[in-house]
Amino acid sequence: MPEYRMKVAPETVAYADGANDKLIVEFAIPGAPTETIDVKILEDSVYLIAPARDIEYVSALALGWPVKPGKAVATYEHGLLRIEVPFKDPMEDAVKVAIKAGAAPKAKTIAAGGAEIKPKGLKA
Repeated sequence: MPEYRMKVAPETVAYADGANDKLIVEFAIPGAPTETIDVKILEDSVYLIAPARDIEYVSALALGWPVKPGKAVATYEHGLLRIEVPFKDPMEDAVKVAIKAGAAPKAKTIAAGGAEIKPKGLKA
């Protein structure tokens, strides 16, 4: 049977760098060996699990702006895990929509009572 470890939320901070080009997420996970840290990133979230002594750090963050998970870089030093990941351009996956010329809409004249007035010379 696997050993039970109490789950603990790490101290966490997430912010945009000064140029607003990338997201920086920092987790304080002292005592977690580097080789046991499991961090996963999707465009809209970050997931962390890191066993340390008799506890297990766990975190799941929903991001307010999409990122490029394939370009994430993580460093771990003195109990601080720092992840840097560039923001995704919101128009990156945009698809240009072709516009067709349509027929001009037919004008209708409506009388004050709501009845349609047909122009002379047109058959109903």
